Amino acid sequence: MGTVRATGLVKTFGAVVAVNHLSFEARAGEFLTLLGPSGCGKTTTLRLVAGLERPDQGDIDLAGQPLSSAASGLFVPPERRGMGMVFQSYAIWPHMTVFENVAFPLQELRRPRPEIRDRVMTILGTVGLGGLHDRPAPMLSGGQQQRVALARALVSNPKVLLLDEPLSNLDARLREEMRFELRDMQAKLGITSIFVTHDQAEAMTLSDRIVVMNAGRIEQEGSPEEVYQRPSTRFVMDFLGRANHLPARIVGGGGFRLTVDGTEAWHDGQEVLLAFRPEAVEARPAERDGSWVGVVRSSVYVSGHLEYVVDLGKFTVRATGSEDHRLSHDARARLHVAPRAVRVWPRSADGSATANGGRPR
Repeated sequence: MGTVRATGLVKTFGAVVAVNHLSFEARAGEFLTLLGPSGCGKTTTLRLVAGLERPDQGDIDLAGQPLSSAASGLFVPPERRGMGMVFQSYAIWPHMTVFENVAFPLQELRRPRPEIRDRVMTILGTVGLGGLHDRPAPMLSGGQQQRVALARALVSNPKVLLLDEPLSNLDARLREEMRFELRDMQAKLGITSIFVTHDQAEAMTLSDRIVVMNAGRIEQEGSPEEVYQRPSTRFVMDFLGRANHLPARIVGGGGFRLTVDGTEAWHDGQEVLLAFRPEAVEARPAERDGSWVGVVRSSVYVSGHLEYVVDLGKFTVRATGSEDHRLSHDARARLHVAPRAVRVWPRSADGSATANGGRPR
């Protein structure tokens, strides 16, 4: 297995810049996810890696061996890149059996029949389709078809596995099951994998690292915990889950400074935007007035805890609370915010965030 490295990738379609000077790497044996909304360029990036598209600029290499270079004109075709790909639609051939679908890549490579049979039967067992090799493809369930597509991508022992939203056509229950099965299989095989999705839960469940994309660029990359707990931009904060956003002002005495992640100094009186997730806010009964005391406007029960909307006057805040101290509608609540969970961004005159931010300290 090897590391996939992309450097300075650019891909345009007419006037649309789909990928805009993108650089990243998927380390050997790693499960890397390209995460972002529709139209952010993640699938185009995957197709560039696969060799299904040619980059206008930039380079791609695998284990130090160049696969494409726009500057030199080098371009290794898809079938010679040593990669397997699973498409969103599965691309299962309905006129073939399970065995024939999975065997097709090996037949194209003109492998001996005994080798083809041994390899196909082995990989079908690996993906949980043992005993179904003679079944016509149209008689399979959605989850089984997904496994066939995965087996076909793995049967030729690729160096890299590319997955383009392969779980999006499954129902919610099966999708959740397949997340864990896919991650377990990838870990056992130790294959370098690049996964594309717009589903945050999939990215969090499957990934060693996540590359969050927006408008053809990388907003942030890091472990699932890093990008969720320490988002570097407001886009990442909002895309990876719900967040409270409160306008605020830095207040302090003479010479006051607030350093954010050691990179930016805030000055006294500066307008900022505070952001923190609902799970970082605990709502408790309020016995007296004070800051961060408000009124409960609504509550819902979610998986072992309560979620509240608390009215602070000019603003509302989403918070969580214990079942043991349930707050009724219109009850007074004091909010306790975990300081390490708060992110800060400079705020422009129109109230929007203007730059990257971080955790106050």
